[in-house]
Amino acid sequence: MIQFSQNAIKRVESLKKQYPTKDACLLPVLHMAQKEFGYISPEVMEYVAGLIGISPARVYGVATFYTMYNKKTVGKYHVQVCTNISCHLEGSAKILDTLKSVLGIEEDQTTPDKMFTLSSVECLGACGFGPVVQINDDYYEQCTEQKIKDIVSDLRKK
Repeated sequence: MIQFSQNAIKRVESLKKQYPTKDACLLPVLHMAQKEFGYISPEVMEYVAGLIGISPARVYGVATFYTMYNKKTVGKYHVQVCTNISCHLEGSAKILDTLKSVLGIEEDQTTPDKMFTLSSVECLGACGFGPVVQINDDYYEQCTEQKIKDIVSDLRKK
């Protein structure tokens, strides 16, 4: 059975008091759920809906709209490459190809050791600093093929 820790439940109750409507606290509660459960499964969506007091359909609509919510399990490091026009013009396709080669996986796959998941995303909102790669909560700007190889190498050592 899916259930938040007691600390998370207290945080949800606090969030519900901070926001003017039940819907308004959905995004931060989904963030909490992703941190606690690793991804937003249909069961997690239903649990969050009950906890907040909104329909599961509403939670599903929001969770599936935003790419920041993972709908399946991801590796320890979720590597997301921006492929929007600004990053593309600066070479994000080369960065993506380099990552595929270095990690030995394709897009939307996870390495066998569950360490890396590789995704391409439409925009990371750092258009002046492309190509941009987001790994978990960290942004890596103006990536080059060598820079991304070094980053992956460093992460493998952790």
